[in-house]
Amino acid sequence: MTLSMSRRLVLAAILLGASIAPAIAQTNIRFAAVFSDRDIRARMIEMLAKDVEKDFKVESFYNGTLFKQGTELVALQRDNLELGNIAPQDISKQIPAWSILTAAYVFRDANHLEKFWASDLGAQMKKMAETEAKVKILGPTFFGTRQVGLKPKKKITTPADMAGIKLRMPPGDAWQLLGRSLGANPTPMAFAETYTGLQTGAVDGQDNPRPNVQAMKFNEVMSQIVLTSHLIGYDLLTINLKTWNAMSPEKQKSFQAAVDKAIKWSAAEHLKREKELADEMKKAGLEINTPNVAAFRDHAQKIYLASDQAKDWPKGLLEKINALK
Repeated sequence: MTLSMSRRLVLAAILLGASIAPAIAQTNIRFAAVFSDRDIRARMIEMLAKDVEKDFKVESFYNGTLFKQGTELVALQRDNLELGNIAPQDISKQIPAWSILTAAYVFRDANHLEKFWASDLGAQMKKMAETEAKVKILGPTFFGTRQVGLKPKKKITTPADMAGIKLRMPPGDAWQLLGRSLGANPTPMAFAETYTGLQTGAVDGQDNPRPNVQAMKFNEVMSQIVLTSHLIGYDLLTINLKTWNAMSPEKQKSFQAAVDKAIKWSAAEHLKREKELADEMKKAGLEINTPNVAAFRDHAQKIYLASDQAKDWPKGLLEKINALK
């Protein structure tokens, strides 16, 4: 009887161990971003989480609730975060050569951006980030073309018309240079504070793609959108190197495949949403104005080429990016 009971207890323990093994094997991955849970990219992360749930439990933190904007990269480097949506501007603070990837009018559209990051040129920049910043770049998270959104009804045709405009930009030298390249007075402000900044007049405008404007309801405190199309908006889905290296080659491959799928879906959704929002916002009373984009492009390029940042750009890289078709 005792022997039989012992065998049953051993069998029960084995079965119990088998039933909880998947849960034990699952690795926790915390994801942090400044965008809201209403953002298309939040659904992108949900898609990723579902596709990798067999091996990983992805826990998401939005609206900068876990780490403030601009601090996520350091959190990844210090092993305080496993997965983040990192602005290339933040990486350029640590790797000056990366500032070329933050300049106005470098990428033509979402397709050009995708081709760059899938090319040998993109692989070289990823390797640079891994070697010097100690993080793994998984891919670009396109979120639309950045346009200038203003509260004042001032007519904007050329960069000269932006003089005196307090344009909200994220903190950091790369962002401030972008604001100056548009002829504006760049004003550092966190993304989550921008609605109140526009409402109170602390800033006159902001620059974001239409899906971001709609998600954060900036259109409620703006009078117009100026279609400068100055920057193809993207961040980089970036994983902590320790977390990545702990994966087996098979899990790395499947995780990257899930990332690629989610990123591709998100980019398509953003392009679709941009077209829809152009009509929706116009019908809601927001003015949509087209400036002299060539004048903005020429002005921006002169500002960048004369800047200290351009001195750190890899020789010939800009020409190679331009040549990508």
